[in-house]
Amino acid sequence: MRLALLSDIHGNLQALEACLAHARAQRVQRFAFLGDMVGYGAQPAQVLERIMLLTEEGAIVLKGNHDEMAVTPPTVTKTIGDSTASWTHQQLSASQRAWIAALPLTHHMDSVMLVHASVDAPELWRYVYDQRSATESLNAASALPDVRYVFGGHVHLQSLYYRGTDGLMKFTPQAGVAVPVPKHRQWLSTVGSVGQPRDGNPQAMYALLDTERQQLTFHRVPYDHYAAASAIRRAGLPEFFAQRLEEGR
Repeated sequence: MRLALLSDIHGNLQALEACLAHARAQRVQRFAFLGDMVGYGAQPAQVLERIMLLTEEGAIVLKGNHDEMAVTPPTVTKTIGDSTASWTHQQLSASQRAWIAALPLTHHMDSVMLVHASVDAPELWRYVYDQRSATESLNAASALPDVRYVFGGHVHLQSLYYRGTDGLMKFTPQAGVAVPVPKHRQWLSTVGSVGQPRDGNPQAMYALLDTERQQLTFHRVPYDHYAAASAIRRAGLPEFFAQRLEEGR
């Protein structure tokens, strides 16, 4: 199976459509959305509508922390992410909010475990950004003996870890280059952000797992990020969110 792994779309319809088109060109057979479909971006309702249609084709969808906040916005704003939760909540229909509320935090199929943050207490939204946190997530997934791959988002960066003889090792992926991920090892990856990359490159991110060939390919997809930034400005959202898309930070 060729599985497209998309996370952290953040209400960016332009980036989502670009990644979907790119994945279709790669002959993807199924889509998996790893959370944070909304938040920050100007088109949360349209993004949800698109993804909900894809569930009719068998797409897997998980809940992220920004999705949860869009259902129940925080009463006190503590972070910059909190600041758009109430606005996003108001853009969504009651049926869309109910759909988000019912989403799972993890999904297990065959040798693959999907999660937004860490398999270790996924409801706490822990960031998997180094060997220690990656080890904790992979150890939690190992409670299911058939799991060889863990995929998540949340950190907005693309990374790949594998368990070797000396513990967990980190591999730096290159866009468009297929990486062998044989099942005799255990692997953990953060697939990056479709709608808000933060590595200085504004191109959208997603990954593609080929379970038959046991290969993982990280992709960068150009899209009209200036149009997405303009949509944020027209919506009256903070200027910082628009600048982030233009600069990839």
